[in-house]
Amino acid sequence: MKNLKTLALCAFIAGCIVACQKEDLSDTTVEQINLEETQEPTKTQLDKLFKMGVNIEQVTIQDIPLPDGSKEKYLVSGDITIPVDDLAEYPDLKSSDGKNKQYHSDFIVAPPYRNIRVLGWTGTGSSFDLTPKMRTALSWAVANYNALPNTLNFTLSYGNNQSQADMVVYRVIGGAGGSAGFPTSAGRPNRYVRINSGLDSGTYSLNVVEHVIGHEIGHSVGFRHQDWYNRWSCGYTGPLPAEPSVSPAAIWIPGTPWSPYADSIMLGCFNTGEDGEFTASDRDALNILY
Repeated sequence: MKNLKTLALCAFIAGCIVACQKEDLSDTTVEQINLEETQEPTKTQLDKLFKMGVNIEQVTIQDIPLPDGSKEKYLVSGDITIPVDDLAEYPDLKSSDGKNKQYHSDFIVAPPYRNIRVLGWTGTGSSFDLTPKMRTALSWAVANYNALPNTLNFTLSYGNNQSQADMVVYRVIGGAGGSAGFPTSAGRPNRYVRINSGLDSGTYSLNVVEHVIGHEIGHSVGFRHQDWYNRWSCGYTGPLPAEPSVSPAAIWIPGTPWSPYADSIMLGCFNTGEDGEFTASDRDALNILY
């Protein structure tokens, strides 16, 4: 088991511990994703998110910038980003059996969409371009997925023509971490993966950036946090609302670990010693699903 994870991987997981000091390293705070507008969700929207198994304690509606300069409104809670206009497409939560395992979301990538074209955003001279460090880490993360003997296949290219891309990975202004959504009801992978600019600092190795990108791609193909129910990797030791705040909040992948402290690239938080590689349970979970 690795040292206690101390940096939140996905958006808005606050109160993490860094170098024995409490510091908010939420992946995508308002400043970190260059938002011009933050709104409050309606009761109807919150009720729907709750039925989906999403933590509704700190949900906001945000105008998230996309790398082509446009913006889309998203309901944002933790690492979950749901397009406001597509909220009705997501079903209510299905039942699960138990805790302490690896989990997936309601939808995974359907067979017709498992040849996933990943675009690393570059070439515009803007703040959305991936840095050389991020491009290398992205290539490593994609290689990790392609090395597995399952039906997922990733093709990676770099540029700024997203018309032929299934998944677009781009940079946003912020501290450490990233954010992503889940596959759609049609079985397509989540389209946009945001990587925070702070990962380019000398504090974080290529392996750490590889870990973060691999984690966010994991969400994009349907994985939830392995420790969603107690967030032990973020330093919590006492009772607290699960992430999300309903039970069961995620669907167990049969054949994955029962230990509440099992190591995984899909733990909610990470540290500066990550190696960026899948654990045995990660490989099992991906191969079981795909």
